[in-house]
Amino acid sequence: ISGSIWGIPTWGTWWVWDARIVSTLILFIMYLGLISLHDSFNNNEKADKFLSILVLVGSVNIPIIKMSVEWWSTLHQPASITLSEKPAIDLVMLYPLFGSIIGFTGLITCLVILSSKLQIIKREKNKSWVKDYV
Repeated sequence: ISGSIWGIPTWGTWWVWDARIVSTLILFIMYLGLISLHDSFNNNEKADKFLSILVLVGSVNIPIIKMSVEWWSTLHQPASITLSEKPAIDLVMLYPLFGSIIGFTGLITCLVILSSKLQIIKREKNKSWVKDYV
């Protein structure tokens, strides 16, 4: 949605059929589909097994999103930081970028661990170890 706001003055339209934008849209639609599909199952274990396979299939789209800038002529710039070349980004922006990457990686790691712990407790709520834990 935010891209549409600045897309109009930048590109003259709210949507451009760019390879990276479209492949990201496909990934987002798959994500919404997974959430909807999980809620449609009565058996959580069966849903988890089925959806884990679909997640693996959908993860093929992630390298396509990453490489779309290099494979096709797109609106997006190529990577500013690579392992083989000097960064194309100024150091004034590079250090905060690395700090943000480290900070958000830590935050996401903590949230995934807490979410996994909560899911396990919800799933095993009738077991004695959960009653002792809680």
